[in-house]
This record gives sequence, structure tokens and C-alpha cells, in this order.
Amino acid sequence: MAGDVLSQSEIDALLSAISTGEMSADEIKKEEETKKIKNYDFKRALRFSKDQIRSLTRIHENFARLLTTFFSAQLRTYVQITVVSVDQIPFEEFVRSIPKMTLINIFEVPPLDGNILMEINPNIAYSMLDRLMGGKGSSYSNVDNLTEIEQKIMTNLFERSFDNLREAWQNVAEIDPMLVELEVNPQFLQMISPNETVVVISLNTIIGENTGMINICIPHVVLEPIIRNLSVQYWMQSNTKEATPEQTKMLENRVKQAQIDLVAELGTSDITIEDFLYMNIGDVIQLDQNINDPLTLRVGNIPKFTVQPGKLNKKMAIQIIEPVKGGDEDE
Repeated sequence: MAGDVLSQSEIDALLSAISTGEMSADEIKKEEETKKIKNYDFKRALRFSKDQIRSLTRIHENFARLLTTFFSAQLRTYVQITVVSVDQIPFEEFVRSIPKMTLINIFEVPPLDGNILMEINPNIAYSMLDRLMGGKGSSYSNVDNLTEIEQKIMTNLFERSFDNLREAWQNVAEIDPMLVELEVNPQFLQMISPNETVVVISLNTIIGENTGMINICIPHVVLEPIIRNLSVQYWMQSNTKEATPEQTKMLENRVKQAQIDLVAELGTSDITIEDFLYMNIGDVIQLDQNINDPLTLRVGNIPKFTVQPGKLNKKMAIQIIEPVKGGDEDE
């Protein structure tokens, strides 16, 4: 890096210090080793690996795309949602970082234990509310004065948006998000201990001319049962499973009951379009098939057998002679 490059005068000063005995090479080495030591804050324990953070990023990038489509349809205005960061921090730090009066969805994600938070910036929340009530999407700053009707409107909107979260997570875990509570003051959030590690996914949200953040807070304890599913090995492994004997038997029975078209081809002929257009009842078409030659039986438009035409119980019938040469008998 540019900051680590020494000037010629600095290099000369170091060489002079070593040659005069003011500084030894060992001291320089010890000083370099000291610089490599980094402080570790046990309150900010990193419980998610980089691999797991990348998986969470992919999941919520998909969620952001689904949410963009959903809100665009519901609000009938321009909406753009993108993931800007995925960080792991103590829960206490997350609570301190959000505004005092904001919109917080607290929801469960069975079969996983615990709650997940979705914090919506007041600018975005009131822009959504104004659009749903027929306005132009103006933003206000009085989230603490939500009426019961306004709470119900917002609750319905975000409950329906949970289908997108379910779809985004379906390759990792089958979750069923359910809204538990709508809160406006983060001081009342006491769902986990302050030092518990959480992963915070920040979504930059643009609705019309208003911009704000939607933050999703997921505690580590919630993801702990499925934490292995967030590894690259899980994402890359094949999801195919060996069929059970019952499934194989059922598939065999379904195939046996499948209907296919059998066509005994009497012959072919080439005629002009003019002759075809002026054809009438009683006209005769000469085929290129010799009366003594066997016919071709087509199975699903594929030549499979040579057959002999005849009658059986006063009905037209065919008798199979042999498979068509070059045909695949396994098809």
C-alpha cells in the first residue's frame, strides 16, 4: 500500500540508526510483530463465519428482489430495494442504532425458536401508509401517533410481504413467518440479552421520492438449529434423493396407465396444393405403398414395428411382424 512505502530519506535514517547501534534489527522485527496484534472485543463475538454471512447475503438479495416486486404492485409506485450491508453486532448495539420512534415488526419464524425484527424507517413507513390510503406517498414524522386503523393497514401489508421471506428462505429452511407485534419504540425490545450476537441485514429502500432503510435483525440463537445449512457445501450439494420402492412402484403404474397414439400408416403420397384445394368426396389418392408390403406402425410418431393389416371380430386390426430395423426397443 502507498502508506507503507518509505521515502529514500527514511530508508537512509533507518540504515544509519542500525549502523550506529541506536536501533537493532531485532528491535525492528519486534516492533513489526507488535503491529500485527489486534484488539479483540469479547462483547462483539463473531459467531457467524464469512461463508455464512455470504449465504445470508444471497438469501436477502433474493428477498429484496421479491420485496421490490411486491411493494411495487401494492403501492403502485416506483420501488427499489437493495441489500447494502450484512453485519454481525451485539443486540444492544443494534437497538441503539435505530431511531427512537420507528416502525418495528416483531415476528416468529416457526419451526425455529425466537423472534426476528424488521425495522422500517419512519420516512419509508409513512410513505407506504400514504400510498395505501390514496395519497402521493408523502412522508411524515409522527410514527408515535399511529391510530388503530393505521396500525391495521400496516400490519396487513407486512403480513402479506412475509410470503416473499418464506420463498427467499425455502432452499435453506421451511419457515412460516407470523407477525407477533407492531412496536414503535425500541426501548421496549427485550427479546434477547443485550450481548447476544445478531446479524443485521440493511436494505436501502426507495419509494417514489423518499429514501430510507429497512433493517432485518436475526439473532444467532434463532439460526443456530439450521446454521450448517448456510454453508457453501449445503448450497452446492445435490438435493436429489433416491426413490423409495413405493415411489418406484407408483411411477411404474403411472407409466403403464399412460396413453400413447398408435398409427398404422397405409402409405404416403405427394400432391400439389392445387389438387388438395379442389379435392371432393369420392376422389381417389394413389399411395406409394405396395399392397403386398407390410405397413409401418408409428408409436408417438416414431416408426417402431412393421405390421400386417387385417380384421378381427369384424373390426379392422393389425398384426405385429417385427420391430423396425434401427429402432430402439427400450424407447
